[in-house]
Amino acid sequence: MADDRPIRRTLRIAEVAKLAGVSTATVSRALTDPGKLRPKTLALVEEAVRRTGYTPNLAARSLRARRSMVVLVVVPDIGNPFFADVLRGVEEALSAAGYGLLIGNLGPGAHKPAQVLDIVQAGQVDGVLLLNGNVPRDAERSLDRMDVPLVAICEAIPGVTFPQVEVQNREAARQAAELLIGLGHRRVAYLSGPAGNILEAERFGGFCEGLAAAGIAGPVARYRGDFTFAAGGAAAEEFLRAAERPTAVFAANDEMAIGFLKTVRAAGIAVPEALSIVGFDGIAFADYVEPMLTTFRQPRRALGNEGARLLVEAMGGHPSTARVRMPVELLVRASTGPLLG
Repeated sequence: MADDRPIRRTLRIAEVAKLAGVSTATVSRALTDPGKLRPKTLALVEEAVRRTGYTPNLAARSLRARRSMVVLVVVPDIGNPFFADVLRGVEEALSAAGYGLLIGNLGPGAHKPAQVLDIVQAGQVDGVLLLNGNVPRDAERSLDRMDVPLVAICEAIPGVTFPQVEVQNREAARQAAELLIGLGHRRVAYLSGPAGNILEAERFGGFCEGLAAAGIAGPVARYRGDFTFAAGGAAAEEFLRAAERPTAVFAANDEMAIGFLKTVRAAGIAVPEALSIVGFDGIAFADYVEPMLTTFRQPRRALGNEGARLLVEAMGGHPSTARVRMPVELLVRASTGPLLG
């Protein structure tokens, strides 16, 4: 039986140019290097693209330009819910510029640094976004020595010259200390991330600075963690065995804070009456635990957008050494309260 459904016609770039009142070359430039166009002209092309639903032929463009039109995003653990909104922001910005997305997951049983290097060395991507806090390398190769634009998002990488987009970790952690001290807590503890992690170092440093500024001297009680729910639960078990327990805990991320909260409540510890808990990241799970978690919300989508934007500029021949540090938002919820007794 014949199929009478209408065949959708593929739009041509000339039709977009005619609607916008510009040349086809201008439309092509708007899609590949928008920074070179006047804002008014760019707006005309964007409106024409929106109205027509035009999608550029990426395969043909790649062959002509000898480019893949694909970006590799290196993620430390795709299972961590923090990265969902970051990747959403990345995808939005890359898609608008005509680029596809390839994820390199460094989590257990996934991509290893050597595989990331192989992908780049084979010319399969035009740029790399690093969300993992370090430059992938093996015995013979290092990604920062390959001819490919790089941008770091979420975790700063010391000593590099390519763009980096992060949040104000140290300032926020200092604010966490101020919050708990302001509620009357003096016996406070810190639940750490992995040793050597830059986020861990910044957040612990800021927390200690905040305590010192309030006159809280001496070493801070510290539970070792690794940014996972399980680590939070293990730290809570250690807390429950202590002869003299802290009255407040600041966890370096929400997953550990939630694991800690669940475990102490199961043991009969009242939160926040007997213990205040603060997390960091503002993941969706923090909104649904009981009591709702006090945390610092990161602008995850904006982080992804800005990092991808800087990479698109670099791939278009406009590299920079930008260091963007975005503020976070303190959300005071029911897991923190004044010291009682």
